Amino acid sequence: MDLLAKLNEKIENLIKNYEELQKENEELKIELENTKNLLEQKDAELLECKENMALKELELEEVVAKIEAILGK
Repeated sequence: MDLLAKLNEKIENLIKNYEELQKENEELKIELENTKNLLEQKDAELLECKENMALKELELEEVVAKIEAILGK
């Protein structure tokens, strides 16, 4: 194999590797965006759970206060 053929083969391999890496990079970008969206959804769910828990705590405190009032404390 002469020098020009070797050079062409190496260039073709480099182009092929570059294209594969570009494709992989795009796939990773999409995966990252999907993960970010999922994280935002989970953050929203967590915030909602925390708010619900705070409301339940208030309700519980009200019930305890009523029970204490009934028992005369």
